[in-house]
Amino acid sequence: MTPLAQAVVLICVVALTAALVGVLVALRRTAQRAETVLAVVEREIRPMATQLEALAEELRGLSRQATRELERVSTVVRRVEDVSLAVVRIAGAVSTVTKVGRLVGAAAGLRKGFDGFASRLRRKR
Repeated sequence: MTPLAQAVVLICVVALTAALVGVLVALRRTAQRAETVLAVVEREIRPMATQLEALAEELRGLSRQATRELERVSTVVRRVEDVSLAVVRIAGAVSTVTKVGRLVGAAAGLRKGFDGFASRLRRKR
């Protein structure tokens, strides 16, 4: 190999080495930044995870309470249904009694009228 070719190869090797050193320095800076960002993220995530656990526990408690309240409401609705059925039965009975009362009143009125008519008829004789 000629000395000129050796010089060109040497210049190329030096240039590649300088470029590689630049890339390695940039990678080191990027790794340091990534480490800093990860440390910040780790500091932020821990309190968030704690808060998330607290929120999940609170949600479980609210869910249990809602279930209990729904059971209570269901019991009240069943009782209201029973009471409303009893009221319907009583209303039906009162309606029947009212109809019978009207018929008894009409019969009593007819009897008085008949008695009155009969007593007048007897007086005339």
